[in-house]
Amino acid sequence: MTLPRIGVFDSGVGGLTVLKAMAEQIPAHYLYFGDTARLPYGTKSADTVARYAIGAARFLEAQNIDLLVIACNTATALALPQITQAARVPVIGVVEPGVAMAAEVSQSRSAIVIATEATVSSHAYRDALHQHGLTAYEKACPLFVPLVEEGWIEHPVTEQVARIYLSEAMAASSDTADVLLLACTHYPLIASLLRRITPEHVKIVDSAESTARVVRKRLLEDTTRIEARPSSNPNAALAEHRTFRFFVTDSVDKFKRLATRFLGRQVDHVEHVDLGG
Repeated sequence: MTLPRIGVFDSGVGGLTVLKAMAEQIPAHYLYFGDTARLPYGTKSADTVARYAIGAARFLEAQNIDLLVIACNTATALALPQITQAARVPVIGVVEPGVAMAAEVSQSRSAIVIATEATVSSHAYRDALHQHGLTAYEKACPLFVPLVEEGWIEHPVTEQVARIYLSEAMAASSDTADVLLLACTHYPLIASLLRRITPEHVKIVDSAESTARVVRKRLLEDTTRIEARPSSNPNAALAEHRTFRFFVTDSVDKFKRLATRFLGRQVDHVEHVDLGG
């Protein structure tokens, strides 16, 4: 059996948490594209986001990928149908997997969604949760991304900010929510901190981990062509039977520094590409 070639697209480095989660479960050749020259996507129109994302999809398709993962909440929220229509390979976004997992584990049928301003403004998670019969309480947490990229994962400032955000979110939900959905790919890096300060009855759902599960299930449906199995040793998940190529549209050195932090492994080989437009 041959390993699948999985393309992963994000506007920056956050999608690396999705890549890491997939690599822990799925042996594959991974090709990651970070459109770092044009981030943030949240300030751009849906048409512009779709155009950028489709350009990235076509670049990755030229690398002979078998599957495309949109590891970008903004692109998924604003342009998934357009990307799916334009792509020549199956496409999986990050919104529906996280929502489906939240629906699976919630008993109160009520969830808090924490995300960036752009994702909250799109109401993509709220609408998807409603379709699954859940009430959604959305909370924008704009300070988390810069704190994570600064490396302040366990910093007292990050904890204090998180306590403020979560207390406001729990109050808005009248303490009925029993799921906290991490709807930004940066947030898994502070999942341990969030677990410490979140009420015990509230389950934390990581959209990166949920997306990895959906990708693995999708690949297992074609067992005659590809191999997908859980890693018996998560610490070796980024080694045996996995290869990685990274493409960025801006600074290679900055991406290497952040990618090493996000993946928990040294990232040396990053290629600069210019898609224009």
